[in-house]
Amino acid sequence: MLISIPMSSYPKIRFFSEIPASHQSNLISLSNIFLRYGFSPSQLPDFLKKNEFLQHSSPSEIEKSFKILLSLKPSQSFLLSTVSSCPRVLELGFLEKWQQGILELGNYEMTSMGIMNVLEIARKFGLSPDDVFTCVKCLKSLGLSEGTVSRVLETVPMIIMSNEDEIHGKIEFLMGIGIQKREIDRVFGLFPQILAFGVENRLEPLLDEFQDLGFTLSEIRREILRDPLVLGFENGELSQCLGMLRSLKCRVAIKDNIFQNGEFKAGYKAKLRIDCLRKHGLIYKDAFRVLRKEPRIMLYEIKDIEEKIDFLVHTMNFDIECLVEVPEYLGVNFDKQIVPRFKVIAYLRSNGGLEGEVSLRSVIKLSRLKFYNLYVKPYPECENIYGRFIGDVKVQNRHPVGMWKLFKPQQYPESREDVKNIKSYVKSLS
Repeated sequence: MLISIPMSSYPKIRFFSEIPASHQSNLISLSNIFLRYGFSPSQLPDFLKKNEFLQHSSPSEIEKSFKILLSLKPSQSFLLSTVSSCPRVLELGFLEKWQQGILELGNYEMTSMGIMNVLEIARKFGLSPDDVFTCVKCLKSLGLSEGTVSRVLETVPMIIMSNEDEIHGKIEFLMGIGIQKREIDRVFGLFPQILAFGVENRLEPLLDEFQDLGFTLSEIRREILRDPLVLGFENGELSQCLGMLRSLKCRVAIKDNIFQNGEFKAGYKAKLRIDCLRKHGLIYKDAFRVLRKEPRIMLYEIKDIEEKIDFLVHTMNFDIECLVEVPEYLGVNFDKQIVPRFKVIAYLRSNGGLEGEVSLRSVIKLSRLKFYNLYVKPYPECENIYGRFIGDVKVQNRHPVGMWKLFKPQQYPESREDVKNIKSYVKSLS
């Protein structure tokens, strides 16, 4: 039973008033159905206006389409995501043809994202379930597990459009490096995006670059098996990362730590950190510069870097671009330096103890003693907040008490003969 919602309750009434009176009843019935299945009342008018074919659709057919989608994956979020990204999937004839096909793919434990991608690609390019089954059979014949096939369809749905020769080309490329057929399932499972890369224009030039940098095929194979995501390097990217890392001017201990697992792994870690900075808003050039100026970033895990960036932007209210000027922020300890200093500054700011704004440079680049003398020592209440250089702290001696006794020269008793020899030696000098 449809719930009747009066037209006056809808936002953006102008859109409904523009519809001829003969169609308004149909449109209100459609709107009732969309609202009942979870669509936002504020976004619904724009959605219907952009998809005019829905205005001429039968409410009963649209409701049948909703029920078919929910039978494929009983999840409201799946329903809303699928219809929002590709409204054309609501055509009843298309869904009736695909309903059985999707259910047969259920053996591969397809996720909501996988089903949504398959339906969207199929609707956009007019594919039939047989086209998907052909692709799935090809992947299975290569030895891929059901879980890997599901992940491929979820991550790289355009694989449905590929022919068998294109897929076999990627397999031959990996086997040419020395990867065994039994190992290919793991490579595709961890990095299915490789199926979207061209062999001649992406993978082979990447392999040539690895070899030009001095890596042997056995080393390349070992790195791919350890982490297949290394195949996600853009052409020339590893060369840039390694060139930067080799020319770093930093302490020997830091550089040794960066290269402790080899140059290939170091270059890949640099790429991941550059990608992390780019994801949060820096352009490639600035992200590269930040890493070059503050190599200690390489010593922190990605989750730790993201925690610092989130704190910088959402708690400290600084722009991400500040990292270009103060890259040291990402190289210092979060709990021991960043958080205590920010708490002191926030306390002083809330109590009117600061005359102006404190820059990120002042918070991070001042030494511990200078920061203490400038922002903590004049305000006794900040001592417990900062937790450093408090007067009651006792400075430990470098050596234990009585250590000097171990370094006192040993004394020997003097005999008469020794005294006689010394006197004769002194007399010979005069």
